[in-house]
Amino acid sequence: MLPLALCGLMPAAKADATLDRIRERGKITIGVIVNGNSAFGSVDPATGKPVGFNPELARKIASELAVQVELVPVLPTNRVQFLQQGKVDLLVASMLLTPERTALLDYVPTPYYRNGGTAIFLKRTGIRRWEDLRGKSVCLSQGSSYAKPLTGTYGAELKGFKGMAESLLALRGGASCVAAVHESLTLNQLVAGDPEWRDYAVLSEEVDPAPQVAWVRKGEKDTAAAVDRVLQRLHGSGWLVGLEARLDLVPRSPLLVQLQQQYVGKP
Repeated sequence: MLPLALCGLMPAAKADATLDRIRERGKITIGVIVNGNSAFGSVDPATGKPVGFNPELARKIASELAVQVELVPVLPTNRVQFLQQGKVDLLVASMLLTPERTALLDYVPTPYYRNGGTAIFLKRTGIRRWEDLRGKSVCLSQGSSYAKPLTGTYGAELKGFKGMAESLLALRGGASCVAAVHESLTLNQLVAGDPEWRDYAVLSEEVDPAPQVAWVRKGEKDTAAAVDRVLQRLHGSGWLVGLEARLDLVPRSPLLVQLQQQYVGKP
């Protein structure tokens, strides 16, 4: 017998293939980012389990749908392929909403965060603004949405790596690049709180800020609608604002406050 919460996801008509499969299995498989020291997702060395904003949100989505969850670690290099190939039902994987991605996938309309990229670099390099990266080698994750503005607007020369951990290691090695560009929240936390990064600085202005959304395969509107209702409830109840505070993510996101006010009382 289906859990009551899951029965209420859709009317009696047949849902899309993914939602049907979630119903039948009583389980949803969610791809979550595990990217070095990312505040949005990493691997706890003590337990080997994904931790951070995205994994916590993924577990809560499953709980709200009254199904079990299987978290599948993904990277920027493989997250789209994992979804397209059916290895996961949903992506909660630090993917910003971009036209290039909407050409490949569908997405859950209600965002769960907003973030942009920043550059991290040795203070002695003299970098003060994005324009200072023109003609310089910049490390970033393969598949990063920041690649387009870095090359098109700022004329940087890019070197792609498997993920944030590899990119930052290359930066610290000094031979591959003069800066690395990743999500601003994580890089700000590094320079503010990790003594190993005391000689580094970040740019204050973000590049390509955009909403973070959850992603589904093309045409799977029913799955997207079910998750969208969950996200609206989580915003309205203050759960997402509370998660941000519990994980001590700073600076706080104005979008979360705005969406809490918008969806307060959402059933």
